[in-house]
Amino acid sequence: MKQLLQNLSSGKTYLEDIPVPAVKSGSVLIQTTNSLVSLGTEKMLVEFGKASFIEKARKQPEKVKMVIDKVKTEGLMTTINAVRNKLDTPLPLGYCNVGTIIAIGKGVTEFQVGDRVASNGNHAEVVCVPKNLVAKIPDSISDEEAVFTVIGSIGLQGVRLVNPTIGETIIVVGLGLIGLISAQILKANGCRVIAYDLSQDKVDLAKSLGIIAFNSGSQDPVAFVKDYTDRIGADGVVITASANTDQIISDAANMCRMRGRVVLVGVVGLNLNRSDFYTKEISFQVSCSYGPGRYDTNYEAKGMDYPIGFVRWTEKRNFETILQLIATKSINVNALITERIDFSDFEKIYGNMGASNSVASIMKYSTSAIDLSYSTRTIHSNSLQPKKPIIGLLGAGNFSRMTMLPALKKANAQVKYIASAGGLNGTDLAIKYNSAKSTTDYTDILKDDETNVFIISTQHGSHSHFVTQGLEANKHVFVEKPLALNNEQLDSIVSAYEKSSGTLMVGFNRRFSPHSVKVKSCIGDSPIQVIATMNAGEIPPDVWVHDMDNGGGRIVGEACHFIDLISFFTGSKIVSVCMNALGASPKQNTDNASILLKYENGSTGVINYFSTGSKKYSKERIEVYSQNRTFIIDNFRKTEGFGQSGFRGLKTSIDKGHQAQFTQYLKSIEGNGKSIISVDSLINTSQASFAALESLANKSWVDLK
Repeated sequence: MKQLLQNLSSGKTYLEDIPVPAVKSGSVLIQTTNSLVSLGTEKMLVEFGKASFIEKARKQPEKVKMVIDKVKTEGLMTTINAVRNKLDTPLPLGYCNVGTIIAIGKGVTEFQVGDRVASNGNHAEVVCVPKNLVAKIPDSISDEEAVFTVIGSIGLQGVRLVNPTIGETIIVVGLGLIGLISAQILKANGCRVIAYDLSQDKVDLAKSLGIIAFNSGSQDPVAFVKDYTDRIGADGVVITASANTDQIISDAANMCRMRGRVVLVGVVGLNLNRSDFYTKEISFQVSCSYGPGRYDTNYEAKGMDYPIGFVRWTEKRNFETILQLIATKSINVNALITERIDFSDFEKIYGNMGASNSVASIMKYSTSAIDLSYSTRTIHSNSLQPKKPIIGLLGAGNFSRMTMLPALKKANAQVKYIASAGGLNGTDLAIKYNSAKSTTDYTDILKDDETNVFIISTQHGSHSHFVTQGLEANKHVFVEKPLALNNEQLDSIVSAYEKSSGTLMVGFNRRFSPHSVKVKSCIGDSPIQVIATMNAGEIPPDVWVHDMDNGGGRIVGEACHFIDLISFFTGSKIVSVCMNALGASPKQNTDNASILLKYENGSTGVINYFSTGSKKYSKERIEVYSQNRTFIIDNFRKTEGFGQSGFRGLKTSIDKGHQAQFTQYLKSIEGNGKSIISVDSLINTSQASFAALESLANKSWVDLK
C-alpha cells in the first residue's frame, strides 16, 4: 500500500510502501478512490521542508526559543538530536479523502463495508479514520465531487462563525479553494457576496460562479466595498487568504459597518491596530478547522458525539452539510477542478507547487482490490544470530524514535519487527534502524518462534493487555512504564507471569544510570532518606496521559520511575504510602503532588512531582542523605557527594540509563534469563503508585499488602 509523505528536513516528497493499517476500534478502513490536494496547506508544508535550517528557524521563532531553553537544561547534543529527529520524521500529506469502506472497527454501527465515504484521510491507498471524521456520500454525488467535503467544511465553519443573515453583504478575502467555496456557501445563504484576490484567473472564476469579484491589485479593497455598499460598509468579512501581512486584517475592519464581524479562516499577520476596531466595535474571531470537535480526543479518537441540542454543528455534521449542498447543486465544485492526476504521478502536482496556478488538483487511485493480509513488509533481509535475543517492538511513537531504538542500537540489539497500528512510523523506523520487518499486526511477533523478546512501547492503557499476551506466548516481555494502571490489571499480569516460561521487565531505566550506580555504591545497607524532585513541566489537560483509562495520570504513568529509583537506593520494600496534592480538591490525575514512602528497613522517600516549575531549572534532582553524607544527582548530568571521603563527582551528558539498561537486559536474556529487576520489586512499585492515588482520595496513609 502506497502513501505520500513529506520529509521536513530535506523537503523531499515521496511515495512509501506501507503495510495496510490495522482497523482501530471506533474507526473504519477506507480504500481511497480520490484525494484532493489542498494547495494552500500543502504548499506551505512543501516550501517549509525545502527551506534551509536558518529559514525554518525564521518561520518559527517560537520554536527557536523552545530549542534554546532545551539546550540550557538538557545539553547541546541532546537538543540537536531531538530537532533532527523531529524534522526527519515523515509527515503524511493530505486531508481530503474519498473512498469505499473495506473494514469496520469495533463499536462502529453507522457504516457498512461497501459504503462510499468522505473523510480527512491522508493521500494513501488505504486509510484508517475515526468514525466522527467520516461521512457517508449520497448516491447522487460522484467521488470527485465528494472529495471537496473536508476542505469545504473549513470554509463552512468560517461562514457559520460570521453568522450571515439573508440580504447581508459579506466580503470574502482570498479566492483560493476555501475562498471560492465559502463565497458560494454565502451566496446560497442569500447574501450579497463580494470577493477579491490578486489572481485575475481566480477573480474570473469567481465571477463565473455568480460572485461579485475584483482584483485587489488594481483596486483598493476598502474603497471598492464602501462604494458598492453606498458607504455603509460590509456586514461581515471572511478572510481565507494566506499572506504574511497585517494589511489584510486592517482592511477587513475598515471595510466593515458599525459592529461588523471579521472571521479569520486563513493565515495572515495579526498585529492589530486598535483604532481599526475600536470606534465601530468590530468583532473578530478565528475559525478552527472543520468545526466543533476538532482536536478534541473524546470526540475524534473516542467517538463521543456532542448532543445536537447543545452543539448543532459538529465537524461531522459540517461534512454532511457540504455533501448536502453539493447534492442540491447549491455549490458547484466541478468548476473548481483544475487537473486530475494519477496517484503515482504525484510529482506533476508537487514538483513545482510554488509556480502552480491550480485551484483544485485531484489524485486518482486504482480501484483494484487491496490485499488486506498485507500487514507485514519485509524491509531488510537480515541474517539474525539465533543464540542472541531477537526482538519484536510494539509501538513506534516518539519515545521509541527518540530514546528506545537509539539505545537498543547502541546495545547491539537485534530488532526483527517494529509494529505500529498505522504502519507509517513502524516502516520509517524499520528502515532507519535496519529492522527486518514493519508490521501493523503485532500478533505476527507473538506467533514468530524466532522472536523471543517482546518490547512494548505503547500508550499506558494498553500495557497490561499486551504484557499478558506476551507472557501467554512465553516471550520475554519488556514493557515501558507503567506496568499496569490498577490492581486488577496487575493481578492479571501476575497470573500470566506465574504460568509463563518468559520473563518480565519494566523500563525503570534510571537505576541503571551511571549516576545512580555511583551513589548506590556509596550508601551501603543502612537506612537512608531520599528526596526526588521531578520538575516535569506542564502537559495540556487534554493530552492522553491525563486520561485515567488511557494514560493513568502522571503519578502512575511517570512518578513510578522515582518510586523504583528510591527502592533501588534503599534496597528495601515499600510498606506504606501517603500522597498530598496541590489545590483544595485535587483530582486523581493531578500532576502536582508530594508522595511519602516508608520502607521495610526504616528508610524513607519523598517524591515531589511538580508541573508548575520553570523550564530553566533542572527537570530531575535526587538528594540522598545517610550517615552525615549527602549525594546529589542533578538532571543525570552531574553527581556530587558531600561528607564521603575520597568521593569524586561525576559529569556526563544526560544519561538516564537507557543504554545500560538494555545492555544488561539483553545479556540476562542471553545468559541465565534472570530478571535484572525482581518481579516482586516491579509489583511493589506498581502497588505503591496505586496506593498514592488511594491515599489522596482517602486523605490517609495506605499500607501495602
